[in-house]
Amino acid sequence: MAATATSTPESGTKDKNYDLITVTHLCLEHVWRLDQYARDAEGDGDQELVTLFRKMQEHSRKGAEECKKLLARRLSEDSGN
Repeated sequence: MAATATSTPESGTKDKNYDLITVTHLCLEHVWRLDQYARDAEGDGDQELVTLFRKMQEHSRKGAEECKKLLARRLSEDSGN
């Protein structure tokens, strides 16, 4: 059965929490990828790209931390019901 916008994901997780988990994962993956890109730029001696990638990496890291805090709070609230 195909998932629709109004159906519950097969995991049984609420759509909004599933979305938050997905965004958290994507932010963390982005942090990892940007580290790889920054290392590549360092190897090529391109400090401008290193600086950009590290700045973007920090932004993604902060986003992941915000998502994790919000997710923890929401899951805690859900388990109290």
